[in-house]
Amino acid sequence: MAAEQKRDYYEVLGVDKTASQEEIKKAYRVLAKKYHPDMNPGDKAAAEKFKEASEAYAVLSDAEKRKQYDQFGHSAFDGTGGFGAGGFDFNSADFGDIFGDIFGDIFGGGRTARGGASGGPMKGANIRTSLRISFKEAVFGCDKDLTLNLKDPCPSCHGTGAKPGTNPQICPKCQGKGQVVYTQQSFFGTVRNVQTCPECGGTGKVIRDKCPDCGGSGYTTSRRTIRVSILAGIDNGMSVRIRGKGEPGLSGGPRGDLLVEVLVSGDPQFVREDEDIYSSVKISYAVAALGNSVLIDTVDGKVLYDVKPGTKTGTKVRLRGKGVPSLRDSKVRGDQYVTLVVDVPTQLSKEAREALKQFDALTGNTLAPVVTDAERAGDKKKKFWSK
Repeated sequence: MAAEQKRDYYEVLGVDKTASQEEIKKAYRVLAKKYHPDMNPGDKAAAEKFKEASEAYAVLSDAEKRKQYDQFGHSAFDGTGGFGAGGFDFNSADFGDIFGDIFGDIFGGGRTARGGASGGPMKGANIRTSLRISFKEAVFGCDKDLTLNLKDPCPSCHGTGAKPGTNPQICPKCQGKGQVVYTQQSFFGTVRNVQTCPECGGTGKVIRDKCPDCGGSGYTTSRRTIRVSILAGIDNGMSVRIRGKGEPGLSGGPRGDLLVEVLVSGDPQFVREDEDIYSSVKISYAVAALGNSVLIDTVDGKVLYDVKPGTKTGTKVRLRGKGVPSLRDSKVRGDQYVTLVVDVPTQLSKEAREALKQFDALTGNTLAPVVTDAERAGDKKKKFWSK
């Protein structure tokens, strides 16, 4: 592909020209996972997009090559921009390290951008899903059944994708390497450009007769229920890893893992902060003034607490060991902090009002008028004549 026909590398990855290396890496990770030949067997369009994204990342992830590209564009590597001597080689050790880090994370390790054609066993991709549990299930732990679609090697072709009685053939274009090398002569020397084979999509093999049961994918899908054990003390957004329940491996490699993100529902009574729980309880004016025992709700059930006489509204009390178990040691638990709120009645009977007045008279007569009627009348006259 000539330089002028290529799309802008920043456009390919969907990032701005001011993007950081982390943003560039993140963008490529998304595209690589979407278009990788192992995820799209036999899809030439996906293989071409994967090749394009890999080429863009190979340049923009290298500070020096990115600087050359920003100054000269694609001509920096086709021999016309002054940097054609040697160009860049996607099969080099440097790029193997770059892609190995990314594909190891996406597919579970041991895989590089060239891994599809290596022929060696490779771990399958991880599967990510989510599971919602209640507040108390997160506190004490639980077992949940999760039903999802999982792939298995096709029993008819045993994962080869080829019709029973036939076998995948070595790709004639790349001779099973999964890559093709394009060379270009320039004034400064020969430029090598290694690209994913467009014929086999980087697998090194082509299927002439596809298996009728799996359509050449090599896999069948079935609905399966998996038991997920949630540890006591897990918090919202944490993940549980179930090893060996992900996508099937390649060439006899192990299955990937199942990563289950835990979503914890809120609770009308309790609020969690790390390993502590916060709540509030209403107490009557009489209990606040005279003191008494009250029942307080905890995740373990109701507990009895002695309110001291003269307790003010907003007073916080601490219930030790009534919080969330530690993930490091389930025997260690946080605390519960309870705010005591004095409940002021809004409706009183006539008898209750009279009793409250008598109580007030005995405790300071705070209901007595601050300003007498005569003083109030005199104040009104002053305001009238001042107008």
